[in-house]
Amino acid sequence: MTENLIVPTMAEMLAQGKQPEVLFWVGCAGSFDDRAKRITKAFVKLLNNANVSFAVLGTEESCTGDPAKRAGNEFLFQMQAMMNIQVLNAYEAKKIVTACPHCFNTLKNEYPELGGTYEVVHHTQFLKELLDSDRLRIQGGTYKGKRITFHDPCYLGRANTIYEAPRDLIQKLDAALVEMKRSKANGLCCGAGGAQMFKEPESGNKDINIERTDDALEVQPQVIATGCPFCNTMLTDGVKHHEKETEIKVMDIAELIATAEDL
Repeated sequence: MTENLIVPTMAEMLAQGKQPEVLFWVGCAGSFDDRAKRITKAFVKLLNNANVSFAVLGTEESCTGDPAKRAGNEFLFQMQAMMNIQVLNAYEAKKIVTACPHCFNTLKNEYPELGGTYEVVHHTQFLKELLDSDRLRIQGGTYKGKRITFHDPCYLGRANTIYEAPRDLIQKLDAALVEMKRSKANGLCCGAGGAQMFKEPESGNKDINIERTDDALEVQPQVIATGCPFCNTMLTDGVKHHEKETEIKVMDIAELIATAEDL
């Protein structure tokens, strides 16, 4: 999926006297994690196909500070946030799209009080906008009739009440959307939030990501869809734990749309 992807930076855009329609905030996972990079590439492919004028910050992008804040280091969070806000404001960024709900929540809800106010959308919302306005079309029947369940990321669902956009996208694939018992407002965390992703779990008789994967396996899906790179990692590990990785794929919504497209 690396074929001729066009990814301009904000600095390049500025040099040409242009302002992009959206700034794509890649996030740490989407930049450095090998699995999450595939999500980034899938989303960029869709942006290119829809002729969206977008740019990234590139090396000027730093962590939003979400893990530091959740782990209790407010000082580090504010330092990271202030650096990012200076950069974003210097480029006069208006609309930001990101594939990470942690970045989404932090940029949208916690940056304004530090002087960074932007329109922030999750990539599932943005993809829905592109499909609804006919800028992007799904012509492929790759997932027609496939059983797909969607895991609600905490910072997308319960924290920001965005439940329908990802589900609308799954239904546009002509897939059979199957809901877990615990979904939407009653969804269960994958276990990665609150900086838990970066430490070993406390002792207990079952890891939370295994508990959540069990929820998904109950509905016998062919694909577990996610909208968060951290959830993707935790559920992938859960599927591997059950030795079901040959039968069940864990994929981001952007990857589903990108692989369903027959353009």
